[in-house]
Amino acid sequence: MRAIVSRTYGSPDVVRIEEVAVPVLKDHEILIRNHATVVSAAECTARGGKDPSARLYFGLFRPRFPVLGTSFAGEVHSVGSAVTRYRVGDQLMGSVGPTLGAHAELVRTSDDGIITAKPAGLPWADAVAIFDGALTALPFLRDAARLQSGQSILINGASGAVGSAAVQLAKHFGAVVTAVTSTPNLELVKSLGADHVIDYTAGDFTRNGQTYDVVFDAVGKSSYRRSRALLKPGGIYLTTVPSLPILVQMLWTSKMGKTRAAIAFTGLRKAPAMAKDVAFMGELTTTGKYVPVIDKQYTLTQAAAAHAHVETGRKKGSVVISLADAA
Repeated sequence: MRAIVSRTYGSPDVVRIEEVAVPVLKDHEILIRNHATVVSAAECTARGGKDPSARLYFGLFRPRFPVLGTSFAGEVHSVGSAVTRYRVGDQLMGSVGPTLGAHAELVRTSDDGIITAKPAGLPWADAVAIFDGALTALPFLRDAARLQSGQSILINGASGAVGSAAVQLAKHFGAVVTAVTSTPNLELVKSLGADHVIDYTAGDFTRNGQTYDVVFDAVGKSSYRRSRALLKPGGIYLTTVPSLPILVQMLWTSKMGKTRAAIAFTGLRKAPAMAKDVAFMGELTTTGKYVPVIDKQYTLTQAAAAHAHVETGRKKGSVVISLADAA
């Protein structure tokens, strides 16, 4: 089978398309004929190798996982001898989580993993784009912030994969949403339901004179120190980017102070909980209550270009690689 492979760390130019061995199934595993996958900032971080802390997981000297990718959407190609929940031909969407390997024509996963049935009629690209942002935004807003109807939230980075999902989910929960983005993306975030928009190129959004119940930094470009003036008493600042300062602030503000800082490690949740969230997001999408934002779609052979585009930091929503022509 063909796969998107990076065997050394470096720029998008290290990405290659190679013929690799088809995974051998264990008793409780299934093999998916993959139709679509996503290139996210996480894949670029893993491929680039510039972050020393990331190398602790992805490999100190060379990539431990030459085939990157976490999310997939496709049809069951074959099943292990003990699999009873799925049959050949079933249409599924899911994630292989930290074991990676979804940037390939065939993807192996456990039958009790982060998978659920793809809603009928939902395009492959839309199905896989759900994973890029919504599975991060949902636990941040629902579990970490405990966002309630009538509360106010400011979302920094509102046009990215996580941010565009957060805008829609916050509205679904009944919050009043202020979205921070750049000039070209103002209309996009308005179309997603934002009540107020702030163009960060026109001024410092942390000095807008307003306060909020929640500040969600979906791109990790601000900080609790800069943003705490935006918080109402009892409010919470959330960031998606782990760092020593946020871990210290999380501990400190949980014990004292009028506001809190926190981070949620959404990718480390147990598979059943994540699978339940996948099914929930699929239902919202099919009923029109959630729209995955897709910036660009690439083919398998354009994988390096997809990585390069994501690495610019200017993508809107998700960048999808279509493998449907390989089915």
